[in-house]
Amino acid sequence: MVRYSDEDLESLLDDTESDIAERKESWKGDAPDTGRQAVCAFANDLPGHRRPGVLFVGAKNDGAPSCLSITDELLRTLSDIRTDGNILPPPSIAVDKRTLKGCEIAVVTVQPSDSPPVRYKGRIWVRIGPRRAIASLQEERILNEKRRYRDIPFDVQPLPSSDLSALSRVLFEQEYLPNAVAPDILATNERSYQEKLASCRMIASMDDSTPTILGMLVLGVSPRDWLPGDYIQFLRIAGTELTDPILDEDPIDGPLGQMLRQIDDKIDSHNRSSVDIKSADREIRTQPYPRVALQQLIRNAVMHRTYENTNAPARVYWFDDRIEVSNPGGPFGAVTRENFGRPGITDYRNPNLSDAMRVMGFVQRFGIGIQTARMELKRNGNPDLEFLIEPMNVLATVRRRP
Repeated sequence: MVRYSDEDLESLLDDTESDIAERKESWKGDAPDTGRQAVCAFANDLPGHRRPGVLFVGAKNDGAPSCLSITDELLRTLSDIRTDGNILPPPSIAVDKRTLKGCEIAVVTVQPSDSPPVRYKGRIWVRIGPRRAIASLQEERILNEKRRYRDIPFDVQPLPSSDLSALSRVLFEQEYLPNAVAPDILATNERSYQEKLASCRMIASMDDSTPTILGMLVLGVSPRDWLPGDYIQFLRIAGTELTDPILDEDPIDGPLGQMLRQIDDKIDSHNRSSVDIKSADREIRTQPYPRVALQQLIRNAVMHRTYENTNAPARVYWFDDRIEVSNPGGPFGAVTRENFGRPGITDYRNPNLSDAMRVMGFVQRFGIGIQTARMELKRNGNPDLEFLIEPMNVLATVRRRP
């Protein structure tokens, strides 16, 4: 990540006409909202600078320091901009406390996105000079075209052998789009079907209607025809070994929403509650496994697996004494075997799929899935999670509640 020197930052503070700098005296009032708009605009990089934008917190509009107290709590709050799920795909940012012009200032450095457009609460924000505004249709087109010429992530690369008929228009317009785009933007109704698909990264561009990997995963009529590993292999085994009899077997597939809802139903059908009517005045109901923990682990497996160069599925193997959830994709980027599962350490092999899962309500906040699973297991009385981390596979084991 590019970091600016103190001299560069002071120069940006003084340049009140710059389109890669914005200043906030504090982080109160409307600053958290307008500050996120600025982060979104810097990530979109409409002018094509390919340089980071900077949000200064603790500086007046003229660039003079406001002498705000830059606390650890404020820095943590600013860091949450990346993971709170309001800006999608999540922006690449760095948050620092710097001493500029003799005062401490919080500096949020925002890298241009590799897969624009980026949205804040369903709206595409852009900047040209000191202007910050919602993107016009033409500006949105420019952002979509920029995506074609960059080294884009695998999940928004096109599937050359497929065409628009491989995607479900009903699913897109009735389920995905209303959650992805703000109602006032949809109400203008200026964009064609292809333009809307391109804006959501479901096809390569407005001029090229070839579905992307993301489009096929989320909207595919038959995703496994194009991505053979796009399913969850579920096994319920009567015993504790793979060689024991199989009670239930189901390859769960289909577009993303359908697949995740089906695996939820499968979990519920096997995770039967027990009732204790003797230990207390009121009956006590318990489950072998907390539903939320299993959901988090399975959705993490779908989100973080690799779909490239493998036809292996995500797997959920349910034994009498444990559940094993595995995905064909080892640690990625900033996540290593040593720091796997540590709070605050996150990275995304499939950033646009993560975005789609947030849009569809399967992810509420980024980077807390494992912590949430551990908390729910502890609350339910289960042993702690166990992980086996390999270069090309992650296996999570959940032990049954005693």
